[in-house]
Amino acid sequence: MSTHPQLLKGKIAVITGASRGIGFATAQTFSQAGAHIVLMGRSMATLEQACAQIRTSQDDAQVQAITCNVADPHSVRDAFQAVFRIHQKLHILVANAGVLDSALIGMVTPQQIASNFGTNTFGTLYCAQYASRLIARSGGGAIINFSSIMGHYGEVGQAVYSGSKAAIIGITKSLAKELVPQNIRVNAIAPGFIDTDMARSISPEKFAERLASIKMGRIGTPAEVANVALFLASDMASYVTGQVIGVDGGMAI
Repeated sequence: MSTHPQLLKGKIAVITGASRGIGFATAQTFSQAGAHIVLMGRSMATLEQACAQIRTSQDDAQVQAITCNVADPHSVRDAFQAVFRIHQKLHILVANAGVLDSALIGMVTPQQIASNFGTNTFGTLYCAQYASRLIARSGGGAIINFSSIMGHYGEVGQAVYSGSKAAIIGITKSLAKELVPQNIRVNAIAPGFIDTDMARSISPEKFAERLASIKMGRIGTPAEVANVALFLASDMASYVTGQVIGVDGGMAI
């Protein structure tokens, strides 16, 4: 039984980084809202596991997997060509795929810079480039990018990650202006401390420190971020574009 009204009934949605965490929660939420979901990620095995989980929890789920490394423009091109071959249309892109490497600036390696900006920033641009063409052909829709609270405020040891996520804000606001003639709304979500594998990978001391900085007194859930993505993807946000919405429980870094 769907826990969401059919806000996305009949829509085709691509979600990158969809095999776990926020991406997987968004895929579940969008599927419950009636969308046909295309999960993208680097590993077909983990994508297929995610698809199976969604099908198990929702009998009428329409979900499939396409491998894509968003940091590789050729991989992105091939993935969206596959979407076109299968569906001939697209209405929603959720550019969620991301990586995080922590290091003080004196210890940052060129590989860390290339990895963070390649996936987080360039990957967002590559996906927007190909998705916007398909969405425009389909009569319009929505692009939802993922920034971070660190993209707004920064953090010690996160110059590279914060920079890659701050860039998403400028990209989102520029694309919102550029794509509005094609009836494409572009917004971003800036999550705070969310209960994902990434959050659980930090030290217990840092985890406690982050938790103490949240005014609501608890870590957020991927589903709470997914619900904001659902709003932005749906017609409820028909007059919302160029915005960056924080989902952080009143966190202060």
